[in-house]
Amino acid sequence: MIDETDISQELAFYNKERAFKVIENLQKRHMNGFYAENRKEALTIAMEMVPPEAVVARGDSMSVDQIGLLAEIAKRNQNKIIDPFQTDNQGHWLPEPERVRMQRETYFADILIAGTNAITLDGKLVNIDGSGNRVSAMVFGPSKVILIIGVNKIVQDVEAGLERIHQYAAPVNAKRHAMKNHVPEFGTVPCTRTGVCTDCRSDWKICNYTVIIEGALPKHKGRINVILVGEALGI
Repeated sequence: MIDETDISQELAFYNKERAFKVIENLQKRHMNGFYAENRKEALTIAMEMVPPEAVVARGDSMSVDQIGLLAEIAKRNQNKIIDPFQTDNQGHWLPEPERVRMQRETYFADILIAGTNAITLDGKLVNIDGSGNRVSAMVFGPSKVILIIGVNKIVQDVEAGLERIHQYAAPVNAKRHAMKNHVPEFGTVPCTRTGVCTDCRSDWKICNYTVIIEGALPKHKGRINVILVGEALGI
C-alpha cells in the first residue's frame, strides 16, 4: 500500500532539480558547483578539495559543523586550522583580541570553509554579516573558498534572499549567539524578540554588511566552490 503522506521522494526530486539549476548557473558565473545527496557525501566531496598542508580557515557556519568538515580536517592532522569561532565546552567564544586576530589571519589562509545565507536559482550568493569578516574573506581572501549550502537556502532571486535573511536567518542567528555563545547583547536586537525585521539601528544589529556575489573574473574561475547538499542545513 502506498503511503501518500510520505513525500520524501518527491521532495528529493524537487530539491535535486533546483540544485542542478543553481549549479548550471554557477558555472556560467565562473564558480564551481557540486551536488551531494546528503551530509556524508558532502563531507567526502569537501575533503577531496582540501590538500595536505593547506592552511584552512573557517567562517562562522552551522552547515560546516553539521557535515563535520572541520572535525574531519582536524582528525586528519595534516592541516593548520584557523578557527576564530571555536568555543569552550559552555559555548563561550575566544577572548575578543584573540578572535579578531584569527579573523584577520583568515585572509591569508589557503582555503576558506563557510556557508551562505541564501543562494539564488540563477547562481548568486546572498549574504549579510554583522562584522563583515566572513563576507570579505569570501570576496577577496583565501585562494580557494568552499561553501557548504543546504537546499533549504535556495531562493528565487536576490530579493527573496534578502527577505530570507532579514526575516529568518538574522533573527535566529542573533538569538543563537545570545543563547549559545553567551553574548546577551545580541538578544537585545528587536528582531530576536519579535521575529520581525524592523530595519533597526541597534548597536548589536547583526545586519551590517550586505554582499551579493554575482560571479568571478575569468582569472578567478573556480576559486569559489559551492557544495549543495540535498538536506536542510544551517540557518
